Amino acid sequence: MPQTYSTRIIEQLRQRFSDANLYRPMRVCRYETGTELTFEITSVETSDKAQVTVTVESFVGGGYAGQVYKVKVTEIDDARSQLHVGDTYAMKILIPPSGFGRIFRNMLYWIGFGGPFQQQVNPTAARAGALWQKFIRRAAGIRFGDEGVVNNVHAIFVDRTLGSCGEISDWIDGRTWRLEVDDHMDLLKLQAKGHSVDESKLSSEEYRAKKKFMADFVALLHDLGAY
Repeated sequence: MPQTYSTRIIEQLRQRFSDANLYRPMRVCRYETGTELTFEITSVETSDKAQVTVTVESFVGGGYAGQVYKVKVTEIDDARSQLHVGDTYAMKILIPPSGFGRIFRNMLYWIGFGGPFQQQVNPTAARAGALWQKFIRRAAGIRFGDEGVVNNVHAIFVDRTLGSCGEISDWIDGRTWRLEVDDHMDLLKLQAKGHSVDESKLSSEEYRAKKKFMADFVALLHDLGAY
């Protein structure tokens, strides 16, 4: 039988851990729906600091780069902040949710760079990454006529529970590509090489449009020096 993920059971286990009055703090790998979190955030654009409280609406997913949540801002102590109470944002914490993912990612990074994954452990590196995204977003607005093709990062923070830096950006409603069968891979390859083909025989207009956009976007990154 398939296993179901139950937040109710997790909350019961968390309560039992708390009732045991252990000296060792409980290890947290990810947050559950309804969790309220408070961080000191730093604006990417102005470096101004503010205290913000968010409520986790859902855990979106995670991989080797980190874990992503849909959150709602419930309180903020600085009216100048780009974040607004009641609005929904994406919160990315730069640590994988699984133990294997953390070990594998850190091992590869250590082999390649001789040190820990900087954006997780170094707020300056996290801010530098967010500034790069701002720069790429501005360039995309010039190249494609719309800055919205690159998500906007508003602030960075340090999550001391998970032990990682994180960032808050705009929440984007979307979906993954709908997998479709392609019976004319040969024609698709010819089109990619610049040959003229009968487009009525090509499958998935969405796939072809996304592939072209990604090729153009990678070319933009190379033009910016972001290899």
